[in-house]
Amino acid sequence: MRIVEQIYSDIIVEFIKFERATVKEADLLKDNLTKAISTGFKKIIIDLSEVEYIDSTFLGVLVSALKRVTKEKGDIRLIGFKPAVYAMFELTRMFRVFQSYSDLHKAIKSFTE
Repeated sequence: MRIVEQIYSDIIVEFIKFERATVKEADLLKDNLTKAISTGFKKIIIDLSEVEYIDSTFLGVLVSALKRVTKEKGDIRLIGFKPAVYAMFELTRMFRVFQSYSDLHKAIKSFTE
């Protein structure tokens, strides 16, 4: 279980490297996002391409981080949805809250447009 971070200029990308995103993984993501936002990152991309399942706790961390970063005039973009994760975002209507992109390049570009 791990999250890999990469920085592209003023954008931080969190690559989620586990299949199930539940309570334990939510705590790890929360710590990473809190650190990123507190160190000044306002442009965040979260890559969910390896995640097969996401629960409400993990989704709650994403929403909380989005609220925190938008207060700083920033945003979070999501990429890489597998069918079950896509279904969770549809079911909870989170696609209305988060901007999502098909790949990393498009998500990075979206911050400069």
